[in-house]
Amino acid sequence: MEKTIALTVNGRLQTVTTDPARPLLEVLREDLGLTGAKLGCGEGQCGACTVLVGSRAVASCITPVGDLEGRSIRTIEGLAPSQTLHPVQQAFLDEKGFQCGYCTPGMILATVALLEAQPNPSDAQIRARLEGHLCRCCGFPNILRSVRRAVRAGGATP
Repeated sequence: MEKTIALTVNGRLQTVTTDPARPLLEVLREDLGLTGAKLGCGEGQCGACTVLVGSRAVASCITPVGDLEGRSIRTIEGLAPSQTLHPVQQAFLDEKGFQCGYCTPGMILATVALLEAQPNPSDAQIRARLEGHLCRCCGFPNILRSVRRAVRAGGATP
């Protein structure tokens, strides 16, 4: 049974009429045209579909859109609304923390969530937060350097 659901996505109020059990990832990509979050495993285990709900990183492929009524969602497209990259995005660019780029939006958003909660994380905390994010290109050393650079640059705030 379809329902009209109101969400704030990247600072803008959006309404969608859909099955409340439908995954947020499908709504973002198919209804709202936000394609930064990617379908990877479809089971919430790889991190490619990560978005921020409030300040928490969530797997959008397994999160029913109906559970997010009235919630604030940030996607990679809304991370830096101005023409300047977010500090975490800039750090990933500077340190070449990506290769093919498929996993990068999820890793960037997970890093933003980490730095909003813990502005000066240890390497162990960084690894723990990114542990569930898979990179088939094996760019993990550059990704770790990217997060360290973001911390030095002031982290979560643009």
